[in-house]
Amino acid sequence: MGEKVVAGQFDLSDRQRYRDKLRRCLASLERLLAEKRFDRPKNLMGLEIELNLAGADGMPKMLNAQVLERIASRDFQTELAMFNLEVNIPPHRLDGRVFDRLAEELRTSLAYADRKAGEVDAGIVMIGILPTLDRDDLVSSNLSDVDRYTLLNDQIVAARGEEFTLDIAGVEHLSCTSKSIAPEAACTSVQLHLQVTPGRFADVWNAAQAVAAAQIAVGANSPFLFGRELWCESRPPLFQQSTDTRPPELQAQGVRPRTWFGERWVTSAYDLFEENLRYYPALLPICDDEDPLDVLDQGGVPALGELVLHNGTIYRWNRPVYGVADGVPHLRVENRVLPAGPTVIDVVANAAFYYGVVRALAEESRPVWTRLPFEAAAANFDAACKEGIDARFTWPRRGRYGGTTQVDAVSLIRDELLPLAEAGLDAWGVEPADRDLYLGVIEERCRRRVNGASWQAATFHKALDAGLPRDDALAATTRRYRELMHKGDPVHSWPVGLPEPVSLS
Repeated sequence: MGEKVVAGQFDLSDRQRYRDKLRRCLASLERLLAEKRFDRPKNLMGLEIELNLAGADGMPKMLNAQVLERIASRDFQTELAMFNLEVNIPPHRLDGRVFDRLAEELRTSLAYADRKAGEVDAGIVMIGILPTLDRDDLVSSNLSDVDRYTLLNDQIVAARGEEFTLDIAGVEHLSCTSKSIAPEAACTSVQLHLQVTPGRFADVWNAAQAVAAAQIAVGANSPFLFGRELWCESRPPLFQQSTDTRPPELQAQGVRPRTWFGERWVTSAYDLFEENLRYYPALLPICDDEDPLDVLDQGGVPALGELVLHNGTIYRWNRPVYGVADGVPHLRVENRVLPAGPTVIDVVANAAFYYGVVRALAEESRPVWTRLPFEAAAANFDAACKEGIDARFTWPRRGRYGGTTQVDAVSLIRDELLPLAEAGLDAWGVEPADRDLYLGVIEERCRRRVNGASWQAATFHKALDAGLPRDDALAATTRRYRELMHKGDPVHSWPVGLPEPVSLS
């Protein structure tokens, strides 16, 4: 959430004033949509990656302020905790050799950041959850020294009114509590943005929801938290529980969490922004001086600051985004499903798969969301988080008979989604060399049934089998991961295990 927020206290009138302002923003959005004021299609995509800082021993380093000072680039910024950074890649047109260009920019940016981090004995690790994080690392004193994070933490804690409960049952069981939202900082992700016209928004968002499970199945990279092996992709349950403003009684009443998959297919971007107002109290009721309806009446384009700020505190896995560039409003779908890493080529391959398959699914004559119950899409997402590349999904049956069937994630991706992704990238105008290289990475992960999560788990268990204590095995796995990450070969080609026997002395 990149808003400039000044820490302060809110009085009783602030929330009512903010709610009224949100309603004016929503009415303004409705008018902008009705008046067709939005930008024409530019086929623009964007990318953000959240990163971890770790030392040569594989342990987290709380040094983001010092590292950012040395990097001195607006492309890098703080994230929630002191061991986090975020890199933002400027928008690119989806055509030609866009993915090769993206990969080159990422390699250059990450290598530079890693060199600068090395000046304070730290390094960049691009991974969903750093395996060496301990509960003592994820406390409020390790939140980044930025007003908006302090204020957000205070407001979520106040709304909940009690400690947060983390309870995730996977390969092993984690059960603990936290006094702050700091555990959410363990989740580092890749965010893929796609600018869309209002008329295409619902199709693209629905398509993104439908394929979120497949993205996780091939891209899972977060099997460990606090020394426990949990789900293949443990970020979603961790994110939901560590930001959950609902005590158990509100959960029992069916109140919606602030981190969620959703509950229905949509017909417009307006549906999602309207839901945000209807279901979620404000966490940061900060008003600016703009009256959006007055701005519209005068022929201008409102910033809708309150709507944007409120939207940034509701953590949908596919989030609607309103923005203004060069005085023209636009809409984006922000895909927040994927974990960071393992390598640049893996990140870019995940992006190519997403942009290709979403384009193809959004343009199908019988869209998948008209044949797949939303509840099945949500269940697929949970199955992918738990089982990763070995998940089984519910998916529409091919042919004229209709209905749904059960299918292995790998079979669905190889037989149906990869050909769609290929057609989608062709429709964007991506060159075949780019298309084949990056989709080939996804195909190889499916063929070998390997992703970042499976490599981490297999290497960790090999280290345990070699006699390493659990904490040492996690640290050794992290060090090996970091070494292979910087080498840059895709994760499906990584050798499992540590490079040589590790001395216990």
